[in-house]
Amino acid sequence: MLSYLIRRVLFALFTCWAISVLAFIIIQLPPGDFVDAYISNLSASGSGISADQAEQLRAEYALDQPIWVQYARWMRLMAQGDLGMAMEWQRPVTEVIGDRLWLTMVVSFAAVVLTWIVALPIGIYSAVRPYSPLDYLFTLLGFLGLAIPSFLLGLLVLYFGFVYFNANIGGLFSPEYIDAPWSWAKLWDMMKHLPVPAVILGIASMAQAIRIMRANLLDELRKPYVVTARAKGLSEWRAIWKYPVRVALNPFASTIGYTLPYVVSGSIIVSLVLGLPTVGPLLLRSLIAQDMFLAGAIVLLLGVLTVIGTLVSDLLLMWIDPRIRVED
Repeated sequence: MLSYLIRRVLFALFTCWAISVLAFIIIQLPPGDFVDAYISNLSASGSGISADQAEQLRAEYALDQPIWVQYARWMRLMAQGDLGMAMEWQRPVTEVIGDRLWLTMVVSFAAVVLTWIVALPIGIYSAVRPYSPLDYLFTLLGFLGLAIPSFLLGLLVLYFGFVYFNANIGGLFSPEYIDAPWSWAKLWDMMKHLPVPAVILGIASMAQAIRIMRANLLDELRKPYVVTARAKGLSEWRAIWKYPVRVALNPFASTIGYTLPYVVSGSIIVSLVLGLPTVGPLLLRSLIAQDMFLAGAIVLLLGVLTVIGTLVSDLLLMWIDPRIRVED
């Protein structure tokens, strides 16, 4: 077990390095660089800079160097705990991301937990009582959850909240707490606003997880070992929960690997609609400005979340399914 965990961690670190390489290359693919985007914005506003000033900016950010030199410089900064300088903001990336990073993690974690809490019992019920009225209802709601885009659902929630309840339910804080220092009152205010974005971001994953759990448990309940357990007088509760549910959880648990990054990346448009102070809008803005340090740090974060989610999935699968054996 220990050797397996060590191997998985080493593979995770290697994967994170590979993700950093790919992210840096992909961000460099569009023509031009940050200075070109900066000059274009200045020209649109009626001002500009000279060619010498443009070259000086490129030299300041090492944009005049080959791509491998720029990547090595970025890696050297990251090894020192420095994610680089956000070019558009003229501030360190860590300061620009700031609270947005952990607020993104809070919203993402809340969406994933809500997905599990809702999808698990509904999926089990739909499998145990297939083709019942509630099963049809949950199936309908599941298809609607998959079909309606998250940003459209966010717009609907904002509209109905404003029209029928005269309340602006966007954002994570009330107006008086947006710029206020952290306190228990601000934390409680955030917790009151958290369910709305968590539901909107998790609704698609929730609908998918319900279908996965229902299909897998239905398949398990038809297998001979369940029929034998019932024939031997095992109670219905134990016959369902002791083995079929645990086996059906395998694909359910494996979805964590892509649920975490999906929630974060899928929150870009939703964050713009709901006015959430997360990294999603920052990623969009940094990609438009070709800010390689800020965009690269956020894309790397998405990759790390994928790796962490996959590692957690593997550990959960080992705990859920006793048939899984790992050779040391």
